[in-house]
Amino acid sequence: MKLRLIAAVLFTFFLVSSCFAGPPLLCHPFDIGNAKSLPWTGSGWNLSGNENYDSRNLAQDTLALLKTDTPIIVRMETLRRATLYARKDPQAAKELLTRLYTRANSEGSALAWFDAGYLVETYHQGINTGQNPATGLDGYALVKKALALRGHDAEMEFAAALMTLNGPQKEHALHTQNAMAGAKQDPLLARNLAGHFMVNETHTVAEVLSQK
Repeated sequence: MKLRLIAAVLFTFFLVSSCFAGPPLLCHPFDIGNAKSLPWTGSGWNLSGNENYDSRNLAQDTLALLKTDTPIIVRMETLRRATLYARKDPQAAKELLTRLYTRANSEGSALAWFDAGYLVETYHQGINTGQNPATGLDGYALVKKALALRGHDAEMEFAAALMTLNGPQKEHALHTQNAMAGAKQDPLLARNLAGHFMVNETHTVAEVLSQK
């Protein structure tokens, strides 16, 4: 992959989401292959998933899935599903946020800060302000803190790129460039980039990544 070509494309075109109808962190599921996540049978982003799931177990089940070896994109899909369950259970929503935020402050690890920050942003996109326990919190700032601690992580850059689709544009372009630069060595990331972004009306990210 020629990084100069990718950089030129990124600075020439605005990157837009391929999921036009709905919040970018929620409206389109992330491809996690055969990885384990919260149970889900829904076919649309605004559905509740597995109708038999007991959301009273949401915090416990979610934290159990967010292990140190769980890939970032699997974490993103798990927190996406968790948010969609939390929309219907304010108590579960508050408990999950509290536990992730407490864990981040206690551990201080990049992954813990990422999980807390990403959940905050999914809550902002999926839960009404009056019922949102994350009101007033800046999830993007927490993810940037995670990136600073983690160093280069292309999947985490992808998450930050989705968070900044509506700006700031400079940060969005940088996060997207960093994600694309790492996608050649990360097939899972490449598939998700191709599914969530297009470069312009005629060029997809997959086409750009395929150029030698």
